[in-house]
Amino acid sequence: MKFEHLVEINDPMNPLLDTLTREQLWHGLVLRAEQPKLFIPHLDACEILERDAGVMRRRLTFGPLVIEDKVTLTPLQEVHYDVPAQGDIAASTLRMVIEAPTSAMLLVRFCYDDGMGEHVDQANAMYDEFKKSAYEEADIDTVRVLRQLAGQGKLATTLLN
Repeated sequence: MKFEHLVEINDPMNPLLDTLTREQLWHGLVLRAEQPKLFIPHLDACEILERDAGVMRRRLTFGPLVIEDKVTLTPLQEVHYDVPAQGDIAASTLRMVIEAPTSAMLLVRFCYDDGMGEHVDQANAMYDEFKKSAYEEADIDTVRVLRQLAGQGKLATTLLN
């Protein structure tokens, strides 16, 4: 299943949204890669195995499930998560792309590919719709946490730029 959606960060027409700079948003997205436990409540542990010029290799532990992935950072533009096939897990990707359609508007495009292709049977199609909804909620929660961290002044720097 391939799926993408946008989450609004700044909109000059919506005064209820606290404005974030592109740099704050970027630092927050990098923080999500470096310290995912702040964003994923059911994650037990994250170990960064390797860092090199905008690339991290990580080991994520969810109870007995252990997943290794690679995160590629394109500064101020994109965070790309790549999960190679391992055990019962199919290869998958997630891209978080910062978009600025106008100088005052800022968005994040979340692009998912679960490596499973599009399902045509009704049961799997319903499951795909459930996953899409869960992805959207998780991404909205990510932005909510980023706004909280920005409000606390915690998005000024990150470990990896």
